[in-house]
Amino acid sequence: MEFRLECRASRNSRACLCLACPRMDVLSQSKWCPSSSVYHSKLQEKDILVLLLDLNIDILINNAGRSQRSLFLDTNLDVYEAIMHLNFLGTISLTQCVLPYMIKQEKGQIVTVSSLAGLVGAPVSTGYASSKHALQGFFNSLRPELANYPEIIISTVCPGLVHSNIVKNAFTEEINKTVSENSAQTYKMSTTRCVQLMLVGMANELKEMWISGQPLLLYVYLWQYAPTLAWLIANKMSVKRVKNLKSGLDADVSYFGDVKNKAA
Repeated sequence: MEFRLECRASRNSRACLCLACPRMDVLSQSKWCPSSSVYHSKLQEKDILVLLLDLNIDILINNAGRSQRSLFLDTNLDVYEAIMHLNFLGTISLTQCVLPYMIKQEKGQIVTVSSLAGLVGAPVSTGYASSKHALQGFFNSLRPELANYPEIIISTVCPGLVHSNIVKNAFTEEINKTVSENSAQTYKMSTTRCVQLMLVGMANELKEMWISGQPLLLYVYLWQYAPTLAWLIANKMSVKRVKNLKSGLDADVSYFGDVKNKAA
């Protein structure tokens, strides 16, 4: 039985996740299935709103995921499993549920929020970067599979550093351990600006969008067009990121020199 999940805010509820399905019994049983990404999240029963709904789907925006702040050698394997289950498998399972409706309509748009970490290396975020690289590979492969449906648009959004709680809620070396570092926000793009640029890209049906300020955007271009130079820069940045992580500072500050850390 196919079911649909709509991750959206509800005006009449404090629910963090809304699930919609033509058959309520199937959806209620499925949401806590061990294979479900919801099962591996921090959501409680009160955080989930289940709705009986059956409408045409014009746009799907995949915007789920958690970051990571830990060194590979210190990180338990179950952390990597949880990251891939949520960031990658959760996204493609939802896409697999929605895509048949769009094929039936012969139109629609699937927008997936990936990350610049899906295009470049991200030391102390090896699992997160791996999950975003997986998303890039998946949707870049799915897009040509749908060549016979030119009105079904596959778009990936690759934001850089955006003002949010992503660091605060990141995975660490242990599955239930929280991040101890303070996340500096002053140098990050505002959420409003990021969403504005994302909507412009969606309206123009762009296949891929890089959304970031400098110098991070230049760094990504170097990875694409001058990889040897990018590797040299990456090695230097990695030393700073690891040092910041061990000092309890925001690892991302390493891209911007000396920035005062302020709690998010």
